[in-house]
Amino acid sequence: MFQILVVEDDVQFNRNICSCLERGGYRAVGCHDGMEAFDRLGEKVFDLIISDIMMPNLDGFAFAKAVREQDELIPILFLTARGDISAKSEGFRIGVDDYMVKPVDMEELLMRVGALLRRANIARSKKLTMGTLTLNAEEMSAVLDGEDVPLTVREFQILYKLLSYPKKIFTRAQLMDEFWGLDSEVSSRSVDVFITHLRAKFEGCDDFEIVTIRGLGYKAVLK
Repeated sequence: MFQILVVEDDVQFNRNICSCLERGGYRAVGCHDGMEAFDRLGEKVFDLIISDIMMPNLDGFAFAKAVREQDELIPILFLTARGDISAKSEGFRIGVDDYMVKPVDMEELLMRVGALLRRANIARSKKLTMGTLTLNAEEMSAVLDGEDVPLTVREFQILYKLLSYPKKIFTRAQLMDEFWGLDSEVSSRSVDVFITHLRAKFEGCDDFEIVTIRGLGYKAVLK
């Protein structure tokens, strides 16, 4: 059973989240600040962290940054009242995997937790397979129906990201932030160029399609 650490200083809301997770089939442990959470992380292994940002003693940003220095793979979901773009940008820059703004729908929370846990298992295995296509993150290789498909590092990274979250929409800004960095002077239209290259290289693949979401970005759809 998956173990989830919930870091939230609102005692009642913490209990509500833990109850929701346990109804969803997970085991949840509640903490009320980042320092207490660090103690818990030293006591047992967790599969996912849900954390508030605004907390006493150690806020969510500092907590997530410290966690990332020790563990690059554990999924971190920020669940916070701060919905401003600066807070989101800082969270994703630190390495947070997902972000929800309060008030939250508990059913949506369960869906996001499930998706993050599936993604974490993919990351640990370093391999992603759908149909006749296999992506190997260790080797940065793509094999389609037994044949190698040559990809640049950035092409591989974008494709691996999209296929790790089928049907999830990624904006150009999100992809730029992750693979080029916030300070990059490269135009966000560069993402379009890489998507065009990927579509050309996998035009004969019947296992997935990269769909354009007009005005937003892209998503991968499995066939």
